[in-house]
Amino acid sequence: MISLMSGCSTISYYSQAVGGHLKLMNAREPIDDLLESDTTDPELRKKLQTLVDARRYAVDKLHLPDNDSYNTYAATGRRYVTWNVVAAGEFSLSPKTWCFPVAGCISYKGYFAEEDAKAYAAELQAENLDVSIGGATAYSTLGWFDDPVLDTMLNGGDMRYVSTLFHELAHQVLYIKDDSSFNEAFATFVEQEGLRIWLNDRGEPDRIVWYNDSLKRSSDFSELLKSTRSQLLAVYQEDSSDERKREGKQAVLDDMQTNYQKLKISWDDYAGYDGWFKREVNNARLLSVSTYRKLVPAFAAMYVDVDRQLSAFYEKAKEIAALPADQRRAKMDEYLARGVTL
Repeated sequence: MISLMSGCSTISYYSQAVGGHLKLMNAREPIDDLLESDTTDPELRKKLQTLVDARRYAVDKLHLPDNDSYNTYAATGRRYVTWNVVAAGEFSLSPKTWCFPVAGCISYKGYFAEEDAKAYAAELQAENLDVSIGGATAYSTLGWFDDPVLDTMLNGGDMRYVSTLFHELAHQVLYIKDDSSFNEAFATFVEQEGLRIWLNDRGEPDRIVWYNDSLKRSSDFSELLKSTRSQLLAVYQEDSSDERKREGKQAVLDDMQTNYQKLKISWDDYAGYDGWFKREVNNARLLSVSTYRKLVPAFAAMYVDVDRQLSAFYEKAKEIAALPADQRRAKMDEYLARGVTL
């Protein structure tokens, strides 16, 4: 999600955010028209029909919002729709946050142009911050606008773009200010469980097995990064010089690379995460992953508690979301401690 307004942002940030958003809104075409047109590319037609069917399924079976979001299509002609900048101190695992009237305080800042993201990242790096830039294939306005399906969402197979649709619609079910970890983990859990249910109802058990295997690798990856963050935190809390901390930090990151190679062996040499490890790993990159994944097992435990009923799960999540921040964190920690995976 990219925020469209901020009381503490510069005029240039307002301009690029609003301008980029309006450009997408103006590029929208009704999906029904594209499906009926003889000039629509057959591959695009197939993907859009799948999403139309998945959109109806999301309403009827997953109890996700029934509105005009994702009933239109917009072509960007590029790989990502936005680029998100994440930053943290050189010896910190607490993300820098930016506060917006609608979205609250979030742990990233989004740009519609990659060069703008890189320019802002350079400013943060000049402040001696660890910085990471990540491309996003979708974004949500949380139901404030009728978001379109984007060509960037349609990369990869149907499991990928259907799960993205479920994720973005989940943000419209529940979003609370100032808690990126809660919001993203909730949407990620709905995405994962929604896709399992979708595959099951389509009678595709082999693909469910494949998907569960991919989620197991994702969990292993998350555990590796969690362990790395714990080791880094111990280094950062030492009563030592900055130079000593830098040496300790690098040693931990080197160990992470070694442990990843061991992990790949247990995956029968699956190399799907190689690209992630080839880029520079720093505090910001570690945090960008934890935002989406850390609390997913907590939501899994919550889901089990309501007998795997999605409507009841949404209501329970909303109850937790309504708690004061400290109580909400404590409750999620209780769920997290149970270590439930589906």
